[in-house]
Order: sequence, then C-alpha cells, then structure tokens
Amino acid sequence: MKLLIVASSLDLTQPFSATPAWWQLLKGLYEIGVDVLATTYQGPAIESLWWQALANPVKREGDLFVALRKLVQIRSTNNNAVNTSASGESTSDQLQRRVAQQLIAPRWRSFMDRTLTKHPDIDAVIFLTIPLNHVVGLATYVQHKFNKPVLYYDGDVPASLPNFAGFSSGFKIYYGADVKEYAGFISNSLGGGEALLKMGARRVDTLYYGADPDVFSPVDVPQDIDVFFYGHTREYREEWIDGMIADASKQMPEAKFAVRGRQLGDLGKTQMLPYLSFSKLREYSCRSRINLCVTRKAHASVFASSSSRPFELASMGACIVSNPYLGLETWFEPDKEIVILGSAAEAVERYRWLLAHDSERQQISAAARQRVLKEHTFRHRAQQLVEIIKSYA
Repeated sequence: MKLLIVASSLDLTQPFSATPAWWQLLKGLYEIGVDVLATTYQGPAIESLWWQALANPVKREGDLFVALRKLVQIRSTNNNAVNTSASGESTSDQLQRRVAQQLIAPRWRSFMDRTLTKHPDIDAVIFLTIPLNHVVGLATYVQHKFNKPVLYYDGDVPASLPNFAGFSSGFKIYYGADVKEYAGFISNSLGGGEALLKMGARRVDTLYYGADPDVFSPVDVPQDIDVFFYGHTREYREEWIDGMIADASKQMPEAKFAVRGRQLGDLGKTQMLPYLSFSKLREYSCRSRINLCVTRKAHASVFASSSSRPFELASMGACIVSNPYLGLETWFEPDKEIVILGSAAEAVERYRWLLAHDSERQQISAAARQRVLKEHTFRHRAQQLVEIIKSYA
C-alpha cells in the first residue's frame, strides 16, 4: 500500500501537540510495509528513515499565517476582547479562512496534480488534522480527478468540534468546512464520532492514539521523585491540576512532587523541573514512583476520547494515577493497570497507599506496559488504519 499523507506538522520544535503521534504513526506504517509520502500543512516537511518527505507547497504562506495569527492574538489579549460572528467564529478566523481559500487552496490543488500524476500508484490521501476549512473543495477535486479516496483524521475530537470551545491557540477548523466532501472521517474519539456523523460526515471510523514502545520505553534510573506530571497549560483541567498536584503537595510535605511543563499555575510545593529534551522527559517519568494523567474536560467527558498521555506513560512502565476519564477502561483495566480517582479529595489517600506498597505499585506499572505491547502500539494503530483504508477500495 502507498499513501500520501498531509500532516498538520512534522516539526517537533513547534507547539503542535499531536506531532509526536504523527511521527510514531508514520513509523508504524513503515514497519508494516506501507510506503508513505508525507508533507505538511505548517512548517517544513521533515525527512526521516520512515517516509519520503515532499516539500510543503505553502510553507511561505503558512509561516506568514503563523506570524499574523500571533499578532492578532497579542492584540486581542491587549484589548481584552475577541470579536466574533453570530456563528461563534472570531472575525480574525473568518478573515484567515477566506484568505486561505484564495491563496493556499489553489497551491494545494497544484501540489496534488503534480504528486498524484507522478505517483499514480498512491492508494489514498489522508489529511492529519489540518484546517479543513482552509482547503474546501480540495478533497472533492482529488476524488473526482484522480479517483482516490481522501480521508480526514481529526486527532483533536471532541475539543475540535464546534460545540466545544477548542483551545485558545487553535484553529476553529469546522466553520465553513464541508465534511460531506470527504470519503470518510477518522476520529481519535469513539463518542465524538456520533457528532461528526450528525454534522454530515459520510462515515466515521475510530483510530485511537497509542505509543511506540521503542521510543516510550522504561529506563533504569533511581526513583527519587514520588509524584510527577508533564503537560502544558491548565486549560480545561484547572480543578484537577489544583487537586492532584497543588493541594496534594501541600498535604504531603514528606513527598517530592515535580512537574515539567508550562502555564500550569501555582503548584504549591511542587518542584518545576528543567524543560529539556524528550530523553530527559522520559528520565523524569521513570524517576517517579507515580505518574499523573490529568486529562482535559473535553476528552475526559466524551466516551473513549483518546489522548497520547495514558499510552505514553503505560509504555514507559509508569504507575499511572488519572483523574476521572470517561471510557478509560476501554484501554486499561482500573486498579490493575491504572488507578482512576473518583474525586480530587481521594488523591492524597491513593498516593500514600501506592507509595507505601512498592510491590503492588510495580505490578500496576508492569501490567500497564504489557497492555500497551499487546494492544496499543502504533504498529497496532498502523495496521488498523490500513484495514480502514482497504475498506474504501
């Protein structure tokens, strides 16, 4: 099988949270024998051992969009207001969408002409969470001219959906889009798939996140941290950040709490670790007896809305304590492979019990990694993606 994939980004230096997952998914496709041509919507198309990179045809325009977007966000923050239309879309997003349709979409049509003419053996085109309202008509153009299915993988469901606010730094990708033009959608969320169908998607398949166990693997280091968390911003999880980290650290002065992240607010007696490379992040997690999974409200409240964190932690052999997360038992068995709190008030009691019972804690850690190896690697996800694509043949 041969695939043309347009990823939101493949540049790990940029703040797109799904980029590490795209690397792992594309690597998984390579490992099961799929030939991947990959390009990006934003930033450079990074060459790798696992795919052939095709130059981003709108890199210059994309860089300009990022600069303009940052300027608009700064001005909006300074003015303490954001103008919105009756639909709820900001006027700046409306303007960017219209400009993108005029300037960017034609370049993507030319790119598809060149690429699909040169590579007639491509079986399908997949968009990985690009702003689909910037390229309205592109999927229809490809499918009519080249008779190739075009699939859209939204890895941000449900936060990306119009009935959720989305992230303050993100695009509102569905305003002005035509979901009917795609052969099908793929969603990281089982519960969110129903919303996509109601919006008019022809078909929705579910493909959860996972982890590459060769990348997210345990390292043998002394465990000198008791409770550790890594992540960015408090957005949509303030209550649990406060309860599981800030308040708990104050109630447990005997324990060492640590975090690695940004914009997490006042974390009590928690130590902020240096923001260094991924290899250091893996070391931090493996140094900790307990690792926290604090999932944002959108994902935690819609059934089986996968995010990367539980799979990454489990793959590293972590003992995971999570806030309530609807559908988490779809991937991990509670109390055997993961600990799920019923309330923030339970955190201190559960932490103290786990820290006092080494054997039980280590059993949970080992069981979590074994579950990933059995069912949740990105090689599993790549094979599932191939089966989805084959069903469109």
